[in-house]
Amino acid sequence: MLAAVHAVAAVGVAWASVFYRDSQTVVTSVVFAVVVGVALTWGAIDGWLRAPERGRTWLLAAVTAGPTAGVAYVIGRAIFVDQTGISALGVQLTSGAAFIVLLVIVPAGLGLFVGGRLSPDPAEEPEPEPVSPRSMPRGKRPR
Repeated sequence: MLAAVHAVAAVGVAWASVFYRDSQTVVTSVVFAVVVGVALTWGAIDGWLRAPERGRTWLLAAVTAGPTAGVAYVIGRAIFVDQTGISALGVQLTSGAAFIVLLVIVPAGLGLFVGGRLSPDPAEEPEPEPVSPRSMPRGKRPR
């Protein structure tokens, strides 16, 4: 799912850079904020819900999203923007994939941290203090 979000975002930015050169900075900034926001929000929800193995799941999601989004970006750019060829695939599978992995893992990790702090942990709730018979009023002491 995150690979699709990143691929659509990258193709959208490439499309805007070709057809709307004047607003390229604004489009890039907004798309960057949306992509980071998706990972941050999704990570915070997983942290809040205390999903099992959430750290491992996000690591695998990031490592999978990087190359998958790179391939989808090359295909999407070839179809919708210009006639990008197979030569762009090498860059997207190396540096492009590494950047996407960072765009997923860093905000998701921050979201997991914040979401975990917002969620009350049932194991951390204080247990009631045991009542000793000496601290009870005289008429209520057990015999």
